[in-house]
Amino acid sequence: MALRNIRTEEDPILRKKSRQVEEIDRRVQTLIDDMFETMYDAGGVGLAAVQVGVLKQVIVIDTEQPGEKLVLINPEIIDTQGEQFTPEGCLSIPGKAGYVRRPETVTVRAMDRNGTVYEKTGTGLLAKAFCHEIDHLSGVLFTDKVERYEEEEEV
Repeated sequence: MALRNIRTEEDPILRKKSRQVEEIDRRVQTLIDDMFETMYDAGGVGLAAVQVGVLKQVIVIDTEQPGEKLVLINPEIIDTQGEQFTPEGCLSIPGKAGYVRRPETVTVRAMDRNGTVYEKTGTGLLAKAFCHEIDHLSGVLFTDKVERYEEEEEV
């Protein structure tokens, strides 16, 4: 495993669309392991591959709740319910935080690191992480959706 450099806001790669993963090979497995290590080192709860410069639809999430250390390959949102208006930050945009409207409950369909398709429903922080990280795969940053900025310490 290795720490990877997290791309920041000025890097144009963050605005590009990620490609679907066609084969889960050793390189994808290494990417997943590196992404978890990088995310933990940076103190985040989610990371998309594009944030480490890889235009593949791979996301890792760990909200530190049981059953919420997740790998999402080629994820798609299949259902949303409710609304939450909470502060968000991003490892690619250090020092900025703001309030974003997201669904309170989100169901996604994705593949795990072994290629098994699964569905997972998350509420609160997990729902927010699903939306935030899946947005990254389309080149969308949370700052595109911020309604009100806050200081980073408040996030």
